[in-house]
Amino acid sequence: MFLSLLGITFLVSLLVCFIVARVFAKPIDGILERIVASDIAFAWTKYLKFAIYVVGISGGVRIHYLENFLMAPNEHFTPPVLNADRWVLEIYRTIVESLQSIAWMLLVFFIFALIAYVIVRAFELRAKVKLEIEERSGDD
Repeated sequence: MFLSLLGITFLVSLLVCFIVARVFAKPIDGILERIVASDIAFAWTKYLKFAIYVVGISGGVRIHYLENFLMAPNEHFTPPVLNADRWVLEIYRTIVESLQSIAWMLLVFFIFALIAYVIVRAFELRAKVKLEIEERSGDD
């Protein structure tokens, strides 16, 4: 029964990661192509999708918690029973924990992307102003 739970939570986490990676594919591509060169953006996009899977699966399949199902009962601990209610709870918990882990990772990415975007934009505006000044001085 434990191996079934482990397999199902893994598959549910994998499915959640797949959906999130598909939903955020275009925004991630767009942001990275704006911030870095397009040939490097492709590699960073692949890495970020890989990170979504790693973070989502590791967040959804909580090995330390699942170890409770394998522990022998004693006077201070009784292992959880894998009944239908527990299955529903574990699948729900897997979905929520996967999404939560991915959300934190994407939040960090988008914060750093926003900072990088502001820096890139500032350099572009600076270059534009410098070019306008040079054009005006050339007209004189």
